[in-house]
Amino acid sequence: MPRPRRRRIFAVANQKGGVGKTTTTVNIAVALALAGLNVLVIDLDPQGNASTALGAERKTGTPSVYDVLLGEISPAEAIQTCPDAPRLGCIPATIDLAGAEIELVSMVAREHRLRKAVQSIDRYYDYIFIDCPPSLGLLTVNAMVATDEVLIPIQCEYYALEGLGQLLRNIELVKAHLNPDLNVSTILLTMYDRRTKLADQVANEVRNHFAGKVLTTIIPRSVKVSEAPGYGQSVLTYDPGSRGAMSYLDAAREVAERGTRETP
Repeated sequence: MPRPRRRRIFAVANQKGGVGKTTTTVNIAVALALAGLNVLVIDLDPQGNASTALGAERKTGTPSVYDVLLGEISPAEAIQTCPDAPRLGCIPATIDLAGAEIELVSMVAREHRLRKAVQSIDRYYDYIFIDCPPSLGLLTVNAMVATDEVLIPIQCEYYALEGLGQLLRNIELVKAHLNPDLNVSTILLTMYDRRTKLADQVANEVRNHFAGKVLTTIIPRSVKVSEAPGYGQSVLTYDPGSRGAMSYLDAAREVAERGTRETP
């Protein structure tokens, strides 16, 4: 896959849980890394699911994104290498991150803590993906201030667009007050079930609303995609020939091809 013209940093966000946000982060990152690009995942979700899926150590006391946000260590000190993809690094989330929202409130430049850390990360990385929690608190705001691209996974189900308006309004607020370069650059449709009319209706509605931001690739609902994290793997390493793995590979290729353009 081609290298981007400049390093691309994505905040992968959706305030609705269970839409495939972490799964999308992990699998696109692994696909890009296996294709020869240098990728870093920053797990900003206190649940730490991205860290688990990438085989990262996340027990209490492990150098993590929590320590980075508090300025106690540099990002380089917290990066772990994914055992399945040597070009993929992960800054894990530990249980300590659960209290970070409260601790950040009293800190100077609290919305810019992650941005400052990201700016110090080695230029070695072509892509950085920040897996946001399913909420619009300080952690998600930190992610949006640290980047200029937002990737939103949207599930092809009835409640898919519920809350999306609020997410877009919050992105506009961050853009107006904290980060004028912020932009929703990529939409990925997930959990598509071709047996239902509803899935097509949701997909068409999203495509009509967001036009060229929506990737052509649609991620199907897949048992293999759901199983893979239980084995500390992405679906691309758990079952490379599955429909889910091939779909995420296609999605990653689209992301990479868009990265060769001047503006994502």
